[in-house]
Amino acid sequence: MLHEQVEAIKTREDLVRFMTAMSKKLAEAPDEWTNKDLASFLEAMAAWTTDMDGYYKNRGETPPEQPTWKTLADILMAATMYE
Repeated sequence: MLHEQVEAIKTREDLVRFMTAMSKKLAEAPDEWTNKDLASFLEAMAAWTTDMDGYYKNRGETPPEQPTWKTLADILMAATMYE
């Protein structure tokens, strides 16, 4: 469900709903997250952001020059599992 929600993000309000859903998902199913604590989550965010051009290119998309609300959601979602 979170992955589908990311694809629909266009506004700040969409992002807020997504972040709320992420928080709920972590509370309900922490075993589904690789990076459960803040330190590892932030480290994964930084690492994925550094490498994100490859993600977009693999999807056949142009990497964003300027982040959008969806780009931020992509970063947050990736940080749940990126190592």
